[in-house]
Amino acid sequence: MEKRVLGKSGLEVSALGLGCMGLSFGYGPAVDKQHGINLIRNAYDKGVTFFDTAEAYGELNEEMLGEAVEPFRKDVVIATKFGFREGDATKGVDSRPERIRAVAEASLKNLRTDVIDLFYQHRVDPDVPMEDVAGTVKDLIKEGKVKHFGMSEAGVQSIRNAHAVQPVAALQSEYSLWWREPEKEILPTLEELGIGFVPFSPLGKGFLTGAINENTKFDSNDFRNIVPRFSEENRKANQLMVDLLKNIAGEKNATPAQIALAWLLAQRPWIAPIPGTTKLHRLEENVNAAEVVLSDDDLQTIEQAASKINVSGARYPAHLQSRVGK
Repeated sequence: MEKRVLGKSGLEVSALGLGCMGLSFGYGPAVDKQHGINLIRNAYDKGVTFFDTAEAYGELNEEMLGEAVEPFRKDVVIATKFGFREGDATKGVDSRPERIRAVAEASLKNLRTDVIDLFYQHRVDPDVPMEDVAGTVKDLIKEGKVKHFGMSEAGVQSIRNAHAVQPVAALQSEYSLWWREPEKEILPTLEELGIGFVPFSPLGKGFLTGAINENTKFDSNDFRNIVPRFSEENRKANQLMVDLLKNIAGEKNATPAQIALAWLLAQRPWIAPIPGTTKLHRLEENVNAAEVVLSDDDLQTIEQAASKINVSGARYPAHLQSRVGK
């Protein structure tokens, strides 16, 4: 798989990474540990060298990733995150310097490694000055425990404030054909500062694969149950976006998911999406998206069609959206 460099950081990753969240968090019960390890190793065998986890996904998530990549640790980039109270996303944010250090130590142990390649602040903490957050990560970098600093779902001012203290290698935020908010202010800021972009939910939390429709029933622990965009009514309305992808996919001998990922890869050379999955056949499908080339005409066709589609429903319930873009 082709490699990409995240902005001016020099951090080289596979064009498509693997988001590991869904292996144990967010979309229902955790997978069997051995299945998770096998999936991660399969991804590596297919050219994926960029793996994303977080303290908030539970110890099991980092442990699975650490055990899976241990035989080829030097050949991969591991990203993990700090920033929630007691590592629990439901308890609010916590980026106090002592907390950042405690998370780093725990993650190093869970991941069976002596350095974290990319350490993200999961969400901005309004109670801790960004200078203190970036300064703490800067110290961890000096100590050799972290290589690069990242931010997740941060707003423009927070990115600038952090970058002035410790260069930010990458911003991770949601971006896809059905969530294009980053195009307004975030992408121009990243371009200006030389920061890479790592889109999560590049397949619209599964919706852009075409495997979800108005009749789909989610597991009781699946957080899509509380996402307005995934209400039955909105899923029905949003089918237009999937239909657009299916039309383009038919012409390209590809799948809707592959077109959605290829579209993202075509937006900027410093973008590296991290689709997640628990299924081996979906992993293969996603990885093969890196081979799909969209011409300027294809991109224009998608742009014209997408501009006429109004996506229905908020991407987060209000209590989660309030943490974004600070």
